[in-house]
Amino acid sequence: MMSKTFASQADLEEKRVSFEKLSDHAYAYTAEGDPNTGIVIGDDAVMVIDTQATPVMAQDVIRRIREVTDKPIKYVLLSHYHAVRVLGASAYEPEHIIASQDTFDLIVERGEQDKASEIGRFPRLFRNVESVPAGLTWPTLTFTGKMTLWLGKLEVQILQLGRGHTKGDTVVWLPQDRVLFSGDLVEFDATPYAGDAYFQDWPQTLENLAALKPAKLVPGRGAALQTPEQVRAGLEGTRAFVSELYAAVKAGVAAGRDLNTVYREAYAALEPKYGQWVIFAHCMPFDVTRAFDEASGHTHPRIWTAERDVEMWRALEGQ
Repeated sequence: MMSKTFASQADLEEKRVSFEKLSDHAYAYTAEGDPNTGIVIGDDAVMVIDTQATPVMAQDVIRRIREVTDKPIKYVLLSHYHAVRVLGASAYEPEHIIASQDTFDLIVERGEQDKASEIGRFPRLFRNVESVPAGLTWPTLTFTGKMTLWLGKLEVQILQLGRGHTKGDTVVWLPQDRVLFSGDLVEFDATPYAGDAYFQDWPQTLENLAALKPAKLVPGRGAALQTPEQVRAGLEGTRAFVSELYAAVKAGVAAGRDLNTVYREAYAALEPKYGQWVIFAHCMPFDVTRAFDEASGHTHPRIWTAERDVEMWRALEGQ
């Protein structure tokens, strides 16, 4: 395998943004596999789901929102704690930033390290990083399990349906419109990042999402899914990747192989089917390392630091 430029530092190409209407209340801001943002427009207020990585990048989301509504952006919802999702929050000047209690706890435990790690991995996704205010983005409202907001007569359910991408994963469900915003629990034509994942839980969590029977779904990365058939494809594709990767790694661990060998075997096993997905080469070292830990009995993900990122990359990619 050729050695690659560390993580996504070689990924410099700008992506074309789409802003699509899914229902009278739901829009999707997507960018060819870059992190998505969801928008819910209620009778009296707007909710933004995942903020983009910097306030300067968030301004493009705000500009598009203002093309369709002048209602105040009162709420920002964090689907999970990763910096690329949360550090643009200040641009919206929301009344409340909402997250699960588990996500809040992860920000306390590892927010600073994650911020440094992600900025090192994804220079392009942190354009104008100097515009991020000092410190971390702190939720002002937290919940456990389920929280319901009413934006006028629009019911907005904020749900924790299980661990997967992180332990704090949160989805937003509009029952009247049957639109689901999944965060990074679901990706479409984009490789799931699983460096902080719970592989054994993730497939069941996807079943719990499917049980809502969404007609449309905004994934964490990739195009908005506009039909039940596309939604099913997004759920099944994500489940297949997560399950196949964990099965390959678990088999290697059971056979007593070391991480380097397991990585190369898992990469070879998954590349034919998933190698064309966005950020495949970037995610695989992180995904396999976490799967190796979980299969070796480490229930909870270890904290990624900028230093650990580079050490892991060198060990697996030979640089």
